Amino acid sequence: MDHLPLRTPLPAHQREPVLDVVVPVHNEQADLERSVRRLHAHLRETFPYPFRITVADNASTDATPAIAARLAEELPETEWLRLAEKGRGRALHTAWSRSEAPVLAYLDVDLSTDLAALLPLVAPLISGHSDIAIGTRLARGSRVVRGPRREVISRCYNALLRSTLAVGFSDAQCGFKAVRRDVAERLLPLVEDSGWFFDTEMLVIAERAGLRIHEVPVDWVDDPDSRVDIWATALADLRGIARIGAALARGTLPMARLRRRDDGQPDGLAGQLLRFGGVGAVSTLGYVLLYALLRPAAGPQAANAVALLLCALANTAANRRLTFGVRGRDGALRHQAKGLLVFLVGLTLTSGSLAVLHGVAPDAARATELVVLVAANLGATLLRFLLLRAWVFRAGRRGTEARA
Repeated sequence: MDHLPLRTPLPAHQREPVLDVVVPVHNEQADLERSVRRLHAHLRETFPYPFRITVADNASTDATPAIAARLAEELPETEWLRLAEKGRGRALHTAWSRSEAPVLAYLDVDLSTDLAALLPLVAPLISGHSDIAIGTRLARGSRVVRGPRREVISRCYNALLRSTLAVGFSDAQCGFKAVRRDVAERLLPLVEDSGWFFDTEMLVIAERAGLRIHEVPVDWVDDPDSRVDIWATALADLRGIARIGAALARGTLPMARLRRRDDGQPDGLAGQLLRFGGVGAVSTLGYVLLYALLRPAAGPQAANAVALLLCALANTAANRRLTFGVRGRDGALRHQAKGLLVFLVGLTLTSGSLAVLHGVAPDAARATELVVLVAANLGATLLRFLLLRAWVFRAGRRGTEARA
């Protein structure tokens, strides 16, 4: 599968809805009408594009379906859909999958998040700056009112995510998120959870694929009437963390389908050679400096090995991102492992050159050593490029992963 296309701004004048705001509900007859009318009025007054509000009712057993149907009749930009099975993730997956709006969002029906953050949330997606946007209650500029128990649980959960899955986003659970539709079309089929872990799973996969996640500090007031079963949700989240962690460790998620074509780099062999040459020039300079620093204390062979190893790790990481356009952490360890094998080839070539030099001229000056090593490194660099392109970051292999 091809990469995602480049992010581009949406045209200024649109007739069809640009934003589809989904409100997932289950037995919310008390809050539904008041919240939807408030959201509708806010969007009418402040949002500069056409919009739609979709009430996604997942298996309510009270008056929620009737209220949602009435609101859809009375408010022209409002629709509703009915799901036979319960699950917030299922409701979002269904509503987003069927929507034609280029920007998809959702918020919780209690409107705990101040609606003033809605336009800042979706603006980076409309402008083409970001792929996903999330509200965060844990940023410095956020203002949060909630009890100590929920505060502790939320911070512990996000700390757990950072320690186990090494995520970079700050707040996985805030019910205030948006995603570009082109991203959602490829991302949603990879998200398995149909409940409260849906948000976390979506964000973890997106971040590992290298998608750009924009965070918006929000003002948030806890709903004291929330009926979420905290402990059951926590256990489900732990199971979800274990499942997604195992999938990432096995490398079974086809991340390639979520990567965007790099808009700042020329494509094809010529562009790769230019970028590889730039990375190689910096690496060679770093190698020479390291060798010169290490040679007096370590001797020529050890100094060559250590300098080449350190530069090889940095070189592989730089070429992964800059030359071959591979983003995210997925497969990074595998690429480094292969890069180290390529390093061994280079080490053999440069060490062999040193051995030949010392065999022919045992008293060769250090300047001569450097000349021989630089020449050997040039040959090793060419071989390195061929191996990186044909084996380590082989395009055909990434295409196979994308189709998996």
